Amino acid sequence: MSRVARNPVVLPAGVEATLAEGHLSVKGPLGSLSQAMSNDVKVQKVENRLEFEAIGPSIQAKAMSGTFRALAANMVQGVSKGFERRLNLVGVGYRAQAQGDKLNLTLGFSHPVVHAMPKGIKVETPTQTEIVIKGIDKQQVGEVAAQVRAYRRPEPYKGKGVRYSDEVIVLKETKKK
Repeated sequence: MSRVARNPVVLPAGVEATLAEGHLSVKGPLGSLSQAMSNDVKVQKVENRLEFEAIGPSIQAKAMSGTFRALAANMVQGVSKGFERRLNLVGVGYRAQAQGDKLNLTLGFSHPVVHAMPKGIKVETPTQTEIVIKGIDKQQVGEVAAQVRAYRRPEPYKGKGVRYSDEVIVLKETKKK
């Protein structure tokens, strides 16, 4: 069995999990999330924790038990605390401005870039060069952050572009004659 699946997911106060018809639903103070379950994984709710076990000795079942444990842990953290991803803009004239569910970006193109946020995702701009993307679904927050970063990836010579706040860019040395 996966070593990850051996650790139960503890449900904090205010979070409740429901197992029904091949779905795991987690409800908390920030919202609710649902995940379809695999036939290879057995999930049990014991007191205030979720326990995962592989059904059968197959490699697929063992792998899926750890995967579903990690997904459930992310769901529990999402509905209780939420997730956020921070992006920084590096470059002269690069700016960001949040307006409702839209993010207006000035990234050195001849036109402004407007990125519409999907449902469940909130965006903030504490400064003109900092973007904070928040939500309860970890996968969706990461996907939106990757889409925003894809408009202007950091280039390897000056490091200009949109980068994650914890990202390290290794700069190349320019060509010498």
